[in-house]
Amino acid sequence: MELKLPPIVILFAFAGGMYVLDRFLPFGDFDFFGRIYLKGFLLISAVVVSVIPLLQFFKSKTTADPTKPDKASSLVTGGIYAFTRNPMYLAMLLLLLAWGLNLGNAFNVLLAAGFVGYMNRFQIVPEEQALLQIFGKEYQQYLVKVRRWF
Repeated sequence: MELKLPPIVILFAFAGGMYVLDRFLPFGDFDFFGRIYLKGFLLISAVVVSVIPLLQFFKSKTTADPTKPDKASSLVTGGIYAFTRNPMYLAMLLLLLAWGLNLGNAFNVLLAAGFVGYMNRFQIVPEEQALLQIFGKEYQQYLVKVRRWF
């Protein structure tokens, strides 16, 4: 598998990049009415979207470790997985967006988009290839039915 770093490390790397960008870029600051409420909504959504799949994996008695997709013992396609194939990565994106709102620099959206691109290329695609080898046609059908992010 092409994966080199755990997703949580990637999350913190992009969050750190957002912080550095905010501190050293002399323009791009923004504020708007309701920013704190939107940030709170994104944080709560991230927590909900990250806890539900963990509970589903626990209930299905399969691994939730994204660095070892070959250890998956069952394919989880119900619940939140009927709407997104990667709810934990979606939760990480929501966290980054909330962090970007907290920092208040519009250019942090570019780093959040970079996170999506990085995760697609180096995490999700290799995971999908591993899961295709394990679950075959069942996973192929799931890929057709459910979108990658939302």
